[in-house]
Amino acid sequence: MRHQLLRKPLTWIGVGLLVLLVGSQFLNRPTQADQLTYAEFVTAVEEGKVKDATIDDGASTIEGTLTDGDEFRTAYVTEAGADVQTLLLDNGVSFEVDRAGQALWLSLIIELLPFVVIGAIFFVVMRSASGGTQASRFGRAKARQVAPDQPQVTFADVAGATEAVEELREIRDFLASPATFQAIGARIPRGVLLYGPPGTGKTLLARAVAGEAGVPVFSIAGADFVEMLVGVGASRVRDLFDQAKKAAPAIIFVDEIDAVGRHRGSGTGGGHDEREQTLNQLLVEMDGFDQRAGVILIAASNRPDILDPALLRPGRFDRQIVVDRPDLVGRRAILDVHSAGKPLGTDVDLDVLARRTPGFTGADLSNLVNEAALLTARRRAKQIGMAEMEDAVDRVMAGPERKSSVLSEEEKRVIAYHEGGHALVGHLLPNADPIHKVSVVARGRALGWTLALPTEDRHLQTRAALLDQLVMLLGGRTAEELVFGDPTTGAQDDIERATRIARAMVTEFGMTSAIGLQRVGRSPSGLSGGVDGDGPPSDHVASLVDAEVRRLLDDAHREAAAVLRAHRATLDQLAEALIERETLDTPELLQIFGHLPVWERHYEVTTP
Repeated sequence: MRHQLLRKPLTWIGVGLLVLLVGSQFLNRPTQADQLTYAEFVTAVEEGKVKDATIDDGASTIEGTLTDGDEFRTAYVTEAGADVQTLLLDNGVSFEVDRAGQALWLSLIIELLPFVVIGAIFFVVMRSASGGTQASRFGRAKARQVAPDQPQVTFADVAGATEAVEELREIRDFLASPATFQAIGARIPRGVLLYGPPGTGKTLLARAVAGEAGVPVFSIAGADFVEMLVGVGASRVRDLFDQAKKAAPAIIFVDEIDAVGRHRGSGTGGGHDEREQTLNQLLVEMDGFDQRAGVILIAASNRPDILDPALLRPGRFDRQIVVDRPDLVGRRAILDVHSAGKPLGTDVDLDVLARRTPGFTGADLSNLVNEAALLTARRRAKQIGMAEMEDAVDRVMAGPERKSSVLSEEEKRVIAYHEGGHALVGHLLPNADPIHKVSVVARGRALGWTLALPTEDRHLQTRAALLDQLVMLLGGRTAEELVFGDPTTGAQDDIERATRIARAMVTEFGMTSAIGLQRVGRSPSGLSGGVDGDGPPSDHVASLVDAEVRRLLDDAHREAAAVLRAHRATLDQLAEALIERETLDTPELLQIFGHLPVWERHYEVTTP
């Protein structure tokens, strides 16, 4: 830090000014000579006590030596300068006149000081413009360069994304031997966009490409481009591509590119928005740099639907690779990667854990294994057992257990019936997921929870499955009304989720006859302001939407009530078991449910 300060021009300018100030004070400091008044000086001269004298005409002072050897100093008014010299001549005192004294030197400095300051400021500004100071580096890209000789991630470290890895191997091969592709006239993609939900491994895949190819990587976040100062973002984009070209073949990785690549016109600044100017420069750089330079841009985004179409066209992001949540085989492979090197117990079955974690991303599975290791250490065990793994699944899905939350017997009874209503309705409905676990132990923000897990990975949902999901969500509130008559606030999250599903069925999935096969009230790109969108619905259509959502929820409420009334004895048995044991797993639930027949739906499933 000290050496950086010494290299700054402003530091030396400040030191120079300080030296001048101290020097002027030193030169103005009075000497150790005796101070005489002017009258005393005249008397001493007339009495012959003054041996010699020096007149400082600029400072209007007289210094000299008395006949007894003492030094003296006195001052006079400027108008009396001639009289002083006459006085000394008449009394035979030798003297000399100093007309170019320190006052003239100081006055010269004072007169030149403004010009020195202006020159220093001009010097600093010119150095800033030429890139010599921190101000000039403000427009440089904040990319972090990873050299090829540093430890790298490879494709062997990536699990659960087989298709994405296969797509990216071609990029690796081009960077490793571009001449092979150029010899047959093949054009490598200029940009690769990795998109998918958070935590699926997009950044890991980009690092693996760089590690496999063995080329420099310039990594930067999309938010690092944009600043409050106009033009800084575009300057950083130019600097980033210049650095990559000089190090080619190289990779530029931009994480969360949606921070700078959003659809133009959606901001508040119009065409003069700094973010849009940065995007324009990015478009120019991607479309303009030479293919033979061997520079490839890899970007990651969770929201490809909000990216500008010009960014996604061929010639910029030629290849778009989806990195989705892993399937059953992928989850098993990811668990293998994250559990490697950890002391797993013989009872741990990773296949079972993979089946019990549908919808988990790679980040979720990594967190699961880490939570299991933390629980093992907390319990002073030597190996990670299946119990710790199961508890870790619950922690990741529902949050940590809140043992400090003490419930009254009445509240515990209400929660038991609420969760029992969810479980019983979910078990009997033909299209609902099997109930895996029910608990009245508080976790996270929930006072109780019911875990339903699908038997297989699903990518589509039928209308019947969504309707059964609505019935199950409202089963807890319905059980409270059936048993206690006075519902509580515990169904807030259930009602919110049920309303969201019902509205999506009406406005997005076209699953009701009143609205039909039309999308209502939202832009396809997810942007506000109606950019390339549907526009707001009419009052009539909005009223129909509200009525259809209400009808779906009311039908689900009535169906849940019919299920619980028909099996009230089983509901009571389930609630009593929850009050006694607090948590029920699949074997205990099946013992209570017995051989209950599948529920036959009371309402009609109609299509538009």
